[in-house]
Amino acid sequence: MALAVCLLFAPADERALRSLWRRVEEAGVPSMSSHTHGRHVPHLSYAVLRTFDVDAVRAAVSALPDGGPLTLHLNAVAAAPRGRVWLVPAASAALVRRQEAVAEVTTTTPGADLHRHYLPGRWLPHVSVAPRARLVDLPVVADVSYAVLPLTVRADRAALVDSATGERRPLDTVP
Repeated sequence: MALAVCLLFAPADERALRSLWRRVEEAGVPSMSSHTHGRHVPHLSYAVLRTFDVDAVRAAVSALPDGGPLTLHLNAVAAAPRGRVWLVPAASAALVRRQEAVAEVTTTTPGADLHRHYLPGRWLPHVSVAPRARLVDLPVVADVSYAVLPLTVRADRAALVDSATGERRPLDTVP
């Protein structure tokens, strides 16, 4: 189980990303829509904690200034070891600054262990498309994704998301 601090997208952008997931599935590659518990929503994770105190994390993130909505320009497709394929946002100063702030405050909470892949400067926040694509699936996912890229989306809310259950705890601000 892990806890992610996530940006969530405006309804029209969420629908567009879910449509992309559906097209990936129709092309024969499992996407986020069918992964694990099936409750995934399109999101961008600032930080993923392997151990945590939910209330402490919520308090720490809620103490950050409300940055308001964040516009992301998704321009490319990337893949990581173990087959995760995602959409890459342009690394705007605002995105990098916000990720650094969230990582900093969450790691100061009692018992927090930030997954090494979410250390600022080592991992770019992204929008996952296919969680376990095989090497032969990469061209398929890229083809389907590039049919809609570039894509500009608006993150207008945030939540703490339990990766094991999909449970979302909305935040009052957008860090």
